[in-house]
Amino acid sequence: MKFLKLIRYQNLLMLAFMQLLFRYAFLKQQNIPLALADWQYGLLVLSTVLVAAAGYVINNIYDVATDSINKPGDVVVGKGITETAAYNIYIGLNITGVAIGFYLSNVIMRPGFATIFILIASLLYFYSTSLKQIMVLGNFIVALCLALSVIIIGVFDIFPATDAQNQGQMGALFSILLDYALFAFMINFIREIIKDIEDVNGDYNQGMNTLPIAIGISRAAKIALGLTLIPFILTLLYTNKYFLANNLYIVTLYVFVAILAPLLYFIMKIFGAKSQKDFHHLSNVLKLILFFGILSILVITLNIKYNA
Repeated sequence: MKFLKLIRYQNLLMLAFMQLLFRYAFLKQQNIPLALADWQYGLLVLSTVLVAAAGYVINNIYDVATDSINKPGDVVVGKGITETAAYNIYIGLNITGVAIGFYLSNVIMRPGFATIFILIASLLYFYSTSLKQIMVLGNFIVALCLALSVIIIGVFDIFPATDAQNQGQMGALFSILLDYALFAFMINFIREIIKDIEDVNGDYNQGMNTLPIAIGISRAAKIALGLTLIPFILTLLYTNKYFLANNLYIVTLYVFVAILAPLLYFIMKIFGAKSQKDFHHLSNVLKLILFFGILSILVITLNIKYNA
C-alpha cells in the first residue's frame, strides 16, 4: 500500500483510462489503419504510466519537508519507504518506461520519437528538483506533461499510419486529439495554481516562489478565475461550432451538464474561497472536470454512431 501511495496510483489509473479510452472508444471506431497492434498500444500505455509514476516518486522524495506541513498524512518517503529505496524505484520505473518507448519507436520505424519519453522523464525530474520553485513555470511543466500524454497517442498510433490517401482523415483525427490535449493543459494548469494556493504554507516555509507566495492568495485566486474563463468560453464556442451545428444534441447536453456547469460552479465558488479546505475542494472540482472532459470522447463517438 505504501508503494501505491508513493506512485499515486489513482492518478496513474486515470492516465491509463484516458489513453485506453482514446484508442478504443474513438480511434478504433473510425475506419482507419493504426500503427500499433493492441498489445503494442498496451505497451505505450504502460510506458507512459511508468514514466509518470517515476515523476510522482521523485516529486515525493523532494516534497517530504513541504508535505510534512501541508499533508502530513500523505508522506511516504522516510516512513514506509526509505529514501534510498524510493530512489531505486524511481530509477527502475524510468529505465523501464523509457526502454519500452525506445522499443515502440523502432516498431513504428521512427527511432527519434524515443526522445519524447526522455523529454517527459527529464521535465518531471527537473520540475521536482528545481522548476517547481519558479513561479508559474512549474505549473506549466506539469500541465504540458499531461497534454503530451494525449498527443503521444497520435504520434505513435496515427502519424506512422498516415499516407497520401488517408492524410485528410488522419489529420482531422490528430487535430481532435490536439483539441483534447489543449483542454487538458488548460484545466490542469489552473488546477496546479489552485494546488499552489492550497499548499502555500508549506511552500513558503521551504523558500519556494509560487504564484500565491509572490502575489498573495487573493490575487492568485483572481488569476485562476480569469484563466478559467478561457476554457469556459472556448468550450462554449467549440460546442456550438462542432456539436450543436451537427445536431449532436446528446453531446451538447453532456458538455453543458458535465463540463460547462462545473466550470461555472468553480468560477462562482472561487470568489468566496478562503481556507485550505476550500481550495482543496476546488482542486477536486477541476479534477472531475478534466475526467468528464476526457470522457466526452466516448459520448461523441456513441452520439455519432447512433445518429448516423
